[in-house]
Amino acid sequence: QVRLVESGGGLVQAGGSLRLSCAASGTIFSIYTLAYYRQAPGKQRELVASITGSGNTNYADSVKGRFTISRDNAKNTVYLQMNSLKPEDTAVYYCKFLLVWGQGTQVTVSS
Repeated sequence: QVRLVESGGGLVQAGGSLRLSCAASGTIFSIYTLAYYRQAPGKQRELVASITGSGNTNYADSVKGRFTISRDNAKNTVYLQMNSLKPEDTAVYYCKFLLVWGQGTQVTVSS
C-alpha cells in the first residue's frame, strides 16, 4: 500500500521561500512520475510541477523560474523548492503518486 507523507508548509512573507517534501513508502519509487498540485480556497486543484523517473520536469506557467521540483530516489522523497513566493501562491499543496494523494500541507504567503 502506497503512503505519502508531506511536510514543509507554513506561513511566509511575500518574496520568501519554503521547501516542501513528500516521502513515499510501500512502493518502487524511482521509475514513476511524481507531481505537486495546489488548491486555493474556491478554486480547482491545479498542477504545479511534475518530475518523471528520469528527472524530466514540467511546471505551470505561474511558477516557472520560481519553483523547482526535484527527487531523491534513495530517500523515496520528492521536493518542491518555492522561491519568490507571492500571495497568490497561498493554497494547500498536495503531492501525487500514481492515484495516491498526500494529506496536503498549507502554504500561506502574506503581503
